[in-house]
Amino acid sequence: MSNRVLCREASHAGSWYTASGYTYCGSCAAHAYKQVDPNITRKIFILGPSHHVPLSRCALSSVDIYRTPLYDLRIDQKIYGELWKTGMFERMSLQTDEDEHSIEMHLPYTAKAMESHKDEFTIIPVLVGALSESKEQEFGKLFSKYLADPSNLFVVSSDFCHWGQRFRYSYYDESQGEIYRSIEHLDKMGMSIIEQLDPVSFSNYLKKYHNTICGRHPIGVLLNAINELQKNGMNMSFSFLNYAQSSQCRNWQDSSVSYAAGALMVH
Repeated sequence: MSNRVLCREASHAGSWYTASGYTYCGSCAAHAYKQVDPNITRKIFILGPSHHVPLSRCALSSVDIYRTPLYDLRIDQKIYGELWKTGMFERMSLQTDEDEHSIEMHLPYTAKAMESHKDEFTIIPVLVGALSESKEQEFGKLFSKYLADPSNLFVVSSDFCHWGQRFRYSYYDESQGEIYRSIEHLDKMGMSIIEQLDPVSFSNYLKKYHNTICGRHPIGVLLNAINELQKNGMNMSFSFLNYAQSSQCRNWQDSSVSYAAGALMVH
């Protein structure tokens, strides 16, 4: 056995985000990270969608450490071992890992929120593929036992609507007024369905409107995990804390990306 430590570089630092802040989604995401209690959190699962490689399952990283501009985060090899043993996962190459931004965008926040206990926690990054509804259910079931533990935190990475010709999505309900208001109405419809914690309703919403929510599969996995715990009598609620758009679309040449931040509470 080699004792060489493999690191994933903060490959999007300086381009997708500066070393000091996030232009578009920063203040929105901060609303969710304010809910993190570093005194009890010991393991952080980060579920992000795969943007670059076709993936029909979920994938685990092949490194030990994720670098951030603040400090290095350690991957929990014990939990990785448990997940790997299920036979439900594949490994992502270092190239895939460093090309993908969906998990990385959350690492500086995670590091910042946990700064006071920085040597006392580990992360479990999971790249989520384009899962079928039944696969979302299977992965939801698998993750539910981890979600039940209050010392585990789940971070789900997603934007909301990507609107405009460059995203090949231009749904517009004129009764809502300006385009950006129609986008907000569409997003908030999806957000209120997520707050109902019903994975089937969320799937139906996506089939009906095809809203370009990039993290729809990680969200589906989380909703299924919650569903599993509710069946066993656990009482949970989800609420959105903030919503923002990168710009306000008023004509067909415009484009925007929406952001939303929410938190799951276990009662």
